Amino acid sequence: MEQYIEFATNHWMLATAFVAVTYFLIQDIIETSLRKYKTISPMLTVSKLNSGNPIIIDVRDAGEFKKGHLADAIHIPLTSLDSSMKKVELYKKDEVIVVCQTGMRSTSACDKLTKEGFENLYSMTGGMQSWEENKLPVVTGKK
Repeated sequence: MEQYIEFATNHWMLATAFVAVTYFLIQDIIETSLRKYKTISPMLTVSKLNSGNPIIIDVRDAGEFKKGHLADAIHIPLTSLDSSMKKVELYKKDEVIVVCQTGMRSTSACDKLTKEGFENLYSMTGGMQSWEENKLPVVTGKK
């Protein structure tokens, strides 16, 4: 035990970094286990699209949506998700995949939709950026 204390005092920056990384890892594990929606990769999204009929909700801004989006995606910007809730309430029991540009806004949208009672909710990791990096098809123009 004395060796650990000596090491920590001699290498305090390394010890502090270790504690910080451990803290953030534990925080992420707890947060992941407590959230009520799942994450899904672009490749698994393709599989779900081929095997079923999930609803795709794109929460990006209008300009981003026009540049390219998934086929049959419903465009509801994150900023207007609360006011457009009646539009998507029909899909509470369906599989819903939420997409944004990088995967950050979709998690916020999933949190809001979870509070509204959505049950089969997925956030696509990496968003459209990851979708396009995997050279998957996009629809351009306004739908």
